[in-house]
Amino acid sequence: MKDAETAAPVPGRETIMPTRRPREETARLGDEIYERDIRPQVEADHHGAYVAIDVDSGSWAISGDLRAAAKRLRTQSPDAIDVWLLRVGYRALHHFGGRPLRSAE
Repeated sequence: MKDAETAAPVPGRETIMPTRRPREETARLGDEIYERDIRPQVEADHHGAYVAIDVDSGSWAISGDLRAAAKRLRTQSPDAIDVWLLRVGYRALHHFGGRPLRSAE
C-alpha cells in the first residue's frame, strides 16, 4: 500500500487531505452543519467568503480566501480529517467563466 504522498492522484478528485468517509457523506454532513449552525451567523455579513467545516466536530472557520479558511480550521482543529469547504451565498465553491452560481433566494 502506498502512502498519501506517493500514491497516484485520482483524476477529477482533489487529494488535498485524507478522508474517513465517502465524499458524498462529507458533503451531506457539511451542508447540514452549515444550514443548521453557520448560515444564520454568516449569510448577512460575509457574502462570498469561504467556510471550512470539520464535519466530525462541527467546528468551522471563515475567510475571504479559501486557503486561509482551511488554514484557520487546521489551527483550531489540527486533527480534522473530513473537511467540507463552501462559499457563503453560492451553490458552488468555484465557477468557470460566465456568471457565478449564486444561491436561489
